[in-house]
Amino acid sequence: MAEVGDKYRSYITGEGEKNTVWRFGAPPNYDVVNKLFEEGRTHVWSEDSEEGKVQRLVKTWEMELVHKVRPQDYKSVNAEKFRFSVNGRPEVTLDHLLKVGSYNAFLATSLPENLRGYNPEEETSESATKKFAATFPRGFAVEILQVYSGPPVIAYKFRHWSFMEGPFNGHAPTGELAQFIGIGIFTLDENMKVEKVEFFYDGGELIGQLLKGPALDGSDVSATSSTPGACPFFKA
Repeated sequence: MAEVGDKYRSYITGEGEKNTVWRFGAPPNYDVVNKLFEEGRTHVWSEDSEEGKVQRLVKTWEMELVHKVRPQDYKSVNAEKFRFSVNGRPEVTLDHLLKVGSYNAFLATSLPENLRGYNPEEETSESATKKFAATFPRGFAVEILQVYSGPPVIAYKFRHWSFMEGPFNGHAPTGELAQFIGIGIFTLDENMKVEKVEFFYDGGELIGQLLKGPALDGSDVSATSSTPGACPFFKA
């Protein structure tokens, strides 16, 4: 079960976390994004259902990826064997994810630079986190929509969403819902720890929505603003 202190995530509090090194100096508080999730979710799963268990695993894994600095502090992951990939791109290690940051790993793309509404190669882990935190001040909620298979290989459909209440890459906030839907595959080892993560989704669905607002500098971006959303943002 999720630990006291958060409804949906484990390994934030408790004896096992007393030596954990947190990226922002203290354990995270998810009260605001949990409220966003509860107000906007389309399914309600019990904690003991297959979907509820997968939702807790996914949220816990994302929490550790964003907030824990050292691989040895991860409880949901087999740090030595762990591999990650998006849309069939080459697999990367946990060390690589920690270096580039979660947003840059999720938004990796082979599109030409002039077609990128967001260029992860120009961002650091810190700058990307700051940018998306400003765009989504209430956080970026994730919901499990359907589970297709259980452990040791968990395949599921998910939805990531929030409201664009802050600027993004020079574009004014719209206040509108921004979201994307995809497929995730988690492979667990014999100790039920995640050793492989695969995601399949169109990031242009999200980035295009974040470029809909007018340019903050007053320039005319109408000729190009639809390009990122219309393109397959992630390509192997």
